[in-house]
Amino acid sequence: MANKVKYGLKNVYYAKATIDNETNAATYDTPVRWPGAVSLSLDAEGNTTKFRADNIDYWVGQSNNGYSGDFESALIPDSFRKDILGDVTDSGGVLIEDASAKTTYFALLFQFEGDVSNTRHVMYKCSATRPSVSGQTTEEEIEPQTETLTLTAIAVHNSALDMDVIKARCGEADAPYENWFDAVYQATTLSA
Repeated sequence: MANKVKYGLKNVYYAKATIDNETNAATYDTPVRWPGAVSLSLDAEGNTTKFRADNIDYWVGQSNNGYSGDFESALIPDSFRKDILGDVTDSGGVLIEDASAKTTYFALLFQFEGDVSNTRHVMYKCSATRPSVSGQTTEEEIEPQTETLTLTAIAVHNSALDMDVIKARCGEADAPYENWFDAVYQATTLSA
């Protein structure tokens, strides 16, 4: 049974991706937990093209260019800063932002709670911008500050399906649900 409502972002993970430049297929490292998820807001990207003939919209086509938006969390994990954003650690354990570092693609895995099924998702080929640096003085009450990344999710090629994919999701009744965060799920066949 499908959810009627969704709420509660949780169980966020990222998995470093290695992209084959010729095929646009990906292999993934083991997912790494990202604690402190606050919000995720990704808008669909793409265009609608209309062709007019016979005084009507004779043909309408849509392009799917993925998603873009923001992911807010309590703090960005140092492991993400190193694995994806290219930061390095010196011999004293200090995390250093390398100005010449290239960011790495990654899969983003997460879950929304719901009234029936706690739906789990994966976005297969994400990139992230560096976060802004901000903070403020403590007033009479402590108010936690968060960090936000701008994310873009685009298509990656699934060789087994011979199609480009952007995301996948499953509910509690689906077979991959229990092991969803152990490895990045990649479909091998489609149902008839």
